[in-house]
This record gives sequence, structure tokens and C-alpha cells, in this order.
Amino acid sequence: MSDERKAALEAWETGVLGPQLAKNPERQAAFTTASGLPVERVYTGAHVEGLDEATDLGLPGSYPFTRGVQPTMYRGRHWTMRQYAGFGGADETNQRFRYLLEKGQTGLSVAFDLPTQMGLDPDHALSQGEVGRVGVSIATLADMDTLLAGIPLDQVSTSMTINSTAPILLAMYMVVAERQGVPAKALRGTVQNDVLKEYIARGTYIYPPKASMRLITDVFAFAAAEVPKWNPISISGYHLREAGSTAAEEIGLTLADAIAYVDAAIAAGLPIDKFAPNLSFFFSCHNNLLEEVAKFRAARRLWARLVKERFGAKDERSMMLRFHTQTSGVTLTAQQPENNVVRVAYQALAAVLGGTQSLHTNSWDEALALPTEKSALTALRTQQIAGYETGVADTIDPLAGSYLVEAWTDRLEAEALAIISKIDALGGAVAAIERRVPQQMIADSSYRYQLEVERSERVIVGVNKFQEKAKPIEVFRVDPETELRQKERLARVKRERDAATASRALAALADAARGTANLMPFILAAVRAEASVGEISDALRGVFGTYREGGDA
Repeated sequence: MSDERKAALEAWETGVLGPQLAKNPERQAAFTTASGLPVERVYTGAHVEGLDEATDLGLPGSYPFTRGVQPTMYRGRHWTMRQYAGFGGADETNQRFRYLLEKGQTGLSVAFDLPTQMGLDPDHALSQGEVGRVGVSIATLADMDTLLAGIPLDQVSTSMTINSTAPILLAMYMVVAERQGVPAKALRGTVQNDVLKEYIARGTYIYPPKASMRLITDVFAFAAAEVPKWNPISISGYHLREAGSTAAEEIGLTLADAIAYVDAAIAAGLPIDKFAPNLSFFFSCHNNLLEEVAKFRAARRLWARLVKERFGAKDERSMMLRFHTQTSGVTLTAQQPENNVVRVAYQALAAVLGGTQSLHTNSWDEALALPTEKSALTALRTQQIAGYETGVADTIDPLAGSYLVEAWTDRLEAEALAIISKIDALGGAVAAIERRVPQQMIADSSYRYQLEVERSERVIVGVNKFQEKAKPIEVFRVDPETELRQKERLARVKRERDAATASRALAALADAARGTANLMPFILAAVRAEASVGEISDALRGVFGTYREGGDA
């Protein structure tokens, strides 16, 4: 700190602050964000004395992309307003998609049920009670055809939140597009395809890590050649944050996973600048608006530096961290759920101020059930109001230069880099996951936060302060007949298809899995032969086995 700044601060503390504190102490001894980041009383130029505007900030669309990945950002066009939806059967979700598109949604985002995520057909014993519950049930190409009926796939980008079965769902999407007359090279969208975070925080993995990494890199190579506008992965910090990580852990662990994927792709013979421009990311947005803005800026800058300096990328597109944001489901409360409208609005504002490329806003009733049509529309309108009424989309990175935001951007980047270094020292993300290091890190942070809430050190409005007696609320219910209908549809497909062709395609896939060939063409062939998600997954299970924490099974 310069002598002049130091003298000015000391004079203020003595002459202005001291007398005020003597009369009226601050409301708590120390202030921290929900992530545990210390909050200073006031931020001054002393907190950013080392900041170099040219090298640390740059300009929008230029390295290190702190201020955004596009030169015009939202002055060119708004972020993609992509509401996450899926429930019941394909026909019901198709109706919800078309409703949201009619109301101004600009991209699809598909939620799949747990059986689809786990590679299980609706008639599997483990699927009982779960078909269509937390997302749409997609078991066959016919289901995917119904899901996308009447939706022009050459005009709409689609995000599919699917991981272990991502190659299968991508193949189904491509075949439906073919039937619409849309070439693969015209398709725009994303498959999440991020299995490492499943081992850390979520649990919808199928195969052991080595086999999962092979499938992921096969999608990378295939998409680069055949579906060049498609993002073959959305490396997800969202689920890490929802499980309890801090903001710095969300950045650090997500980018550590990204490093593992890049390493695997390079080891498979893919040049960094061939696939890295199509990598995408997925982050959560919590309630501390300023911390979240700093988080997004720090993640963007850190990734740019890693890709350039660690991997030697030459193409600046490889260095751009492009990301989708979802407002935080874990911050929504079942108590006084109408308050969630406000929480979501602030979170959406933070995502926009932080420069997101795509956004899903949660519905206010999601702490109780899947959203109703009405609450989903309110969530979409929240984005539209942010984009068209608040003015925050009219200038780029409007909080740049804020002493606090710049200081926190620096601090979060440094803390995230320290986490990456820790993971590197353990041998990388896969080795760290096997030793449960990320899992324990998140569990510790989650426990700390929960203790703060239970002790009322962290106020949650309506939960541990300002409580009210609960009132009955009408919530959405999935049709209980969905499971029976899905079983009947699956049985009909199996009766009517050419069984011999399906069997040959599945056998060819299993043979390919025993070798080293890219598996995507074989998965595509099985999809065209109308093999089901469960059958294709079983063919791979037969070769790769399944993963159980603590060892393969």
C-alpha cells in the first residue's frame, strides 16, 4: 500500500470510523461470504495495487477474456435463454418445450430421468418408481423422435444434461435430425458428457473411470469431425457447488476435471486446437451476487491462462471459457417458496453481470416438485426482464474496475489455482477422485456451511429467521401411468424392429469396445437398428464392467 493511501486510511479509521464503532458496533464480529471468503469493511485501490489492466483484464473478446469471450457480448445478442425441462414421457415434454419456445425461450435444455441417465430401460427392475420422475424417459429412437417432433433442429440449439449415456443420446439426436433432413454439420448444442463430476458429487456413473474417459474422448473426436458446431462436453461445476463446494472449489475442481479431459484427448492423438474450441462449461450461481460475478471472471481468466501456458494452444478460441449457468437449486427453500422468485432473480442478475453465454433460471416451486407450466413461465420471464428491462445487458462487464470485484476475482483465481496444484500433485483428477480428495473437500465445506445455518450464523430468510406458518401450495405431479406407457412403448419397438439387425449392431459394438476403435459409429449403428438405451449400455457393461465406489464390479 502506498504511503499516501495508508495515511488516508488511517486518518479515516481514527477520525470517522472509530467514533462510529464506539457508538454503534457492527452487527457481527466478522463478515464472510457463504463460501467463507472474508469480506473487508471497505475496498480501496490498495486492494488492487498489483492489477495490470492490460494483462489481467484485457478487453472483451481478447485474451485473457476476463471481461467476456465476445467483443460485443449482449450488445450483439442476448445470452441463450435455455429453460431446463423434462418429465414423464416424450410427448409430455415435447409439449412443454413447444410452450416455452412459443413464450420466447431461445434454446432447449433436456432433463432426463434417472433410468435414462443410468442406462436402464423402463422395464428394468431398478427403474421401478423412477420412470419419468426427475426428467423425461427416453429409451428408444422412437422416444427421441417424439421428444423433438415439430422442433426445427437446424434453428434451435439443444443442451442435453446427460453423462454416462451421452454418446447414445447424441446419436439418437443425430438420427432424428437426419429424418428431419438436417445435416449433422448444422446441429448446434451440447451434451454434458462430464462423468468425473459424477464420481465426485452426483453418482450417475456406469463404467469405471478409464472406460468413461474413452467414451468421452471418442465423442470429442467424432464431434470434431462430424458435428463441428456441437459442444462435446459441458464440464460441470454446478453439481460440485450444489453438493456444497465453495466458489473457489467450484472453479478449481471443475478446471482440474477439464485438465484431465484435455490430457486424455491429447493422449488419444487429438491436437489441442482441434477440440478445445468446442469445450464448454457449466456453473452454478448462488446468492452472493458480487462473489458470483468475481467467480465467473476468475474462471474465465484462469482457464485462458491454463490452456495457453500449460497446453500451448495457439488458437484463441481454445482459450475461451464459454459457459452455461443455472441458478442454484440448493438455495431454494420449501419454506415460503414464493421468496425463491427473488433469489432466482438476483442469481440471474449475477450470471449476466458475470458474462454467461446461456442461462437457466429455476422455478420458485422446485424445492417442492418439478415446476408447473406457470412457474416455468415466471422463471423464463425473469430472464427476459433482466435482458430487456434492467439495462445490464447494454454494456460489457459493468462491474470491471470495482475494487471489491477485482480483488475477489484475483483471490478466487489464486485459490482455484492452489486447488488445481493440489490435484496435480496427487496425479490428476482421476487419481484424486479415487483417493476421495475432492469428495472430502466438498463434504467439509458443506458441513461448515450447514453448521452456520443451524447456529443462525448464516441467515436463510424463512428458514432460520422470519419464519411463518406453512401454507398449502399446488405443485406439479407426474402422471402415475407414465411408467406403464413407457414399458408398452418399449415392448412395441422391440416387437416391430428387425431383431436380427439390432442383435448384430449390439454385437459389433461390444466387439469394438474390446478394441481401440472410436465407438460412436458403432453406437450410431445400434441406434439406427432401434436398439434401446438399456441394450446399448448393457453391451458396453459386458465389456467395461460397472463401477462401484471403492472398486469396480
